[in-house]
Amino acid sequence: MYLPNILTILRLILTPVIVWLIVSGRLTEAFAGCLIAGVTDAADGFLARRFHWQSALGSYLDPIADKFLLVSLYVTLGVIGYLPAWLAIAVVSRDILIVGAVLLSWLMGMPMKMRPLPLSKINTGAQVAFALIVLAEAAFSPGLKPWLFYGAWIVGALTLVTATHYVILWLKHMASAPEQHG
Repeated sequence: MYLPNILTILRLILTPVIVWLIVSGRLTEAFAGCLIAGVTDAADGFLARRFHWQSALGSYLDPIADKFLLVSLYVTLGVIGYLPAWLAIAVVSRDILIVGAVLLSWLMGMPMKMRPLPLSKINTGAQVAFALIVLAEAAFSPGLKPWLFYGAWIVGALTLVTATHYVILWLKHMASAPEQHG
């Protein structure tokens, strides 16, 4: 198994630990865990590209780990009240929409190969960075509170734009597939 896959699996294992730390009020440790998760996300992609360690397993595991981490963070931070509810709902809804569209096209016999859009990578980075800023403010109170408003709107806008783009791509794919009658 390649090192990028091990890092991705570490992120999967770390996610429920981070959620538990947040719920337990151990925000300093939750921030550290989230920081480690963010670093492993960047490192697994870099290592896979740099050393040609891409694998079929990694191509599935990495987006699953990303979605698991982000959905878990945003739901937890939203429920506790560290994030605006609308933002948590937007982030989670986008991921459910994308996964649902891929599953539906697969179930209809028209599988769609999903590749991350460049803007989607920026969106993921912004979502992780914003969760880190929220946790940093909650754990250390470094005076980032005024920036949370702007960060929420930036993440919200990126989330909406990328969701819209994926829906358009999916609709084009579904419209171009031959009609199947049963």
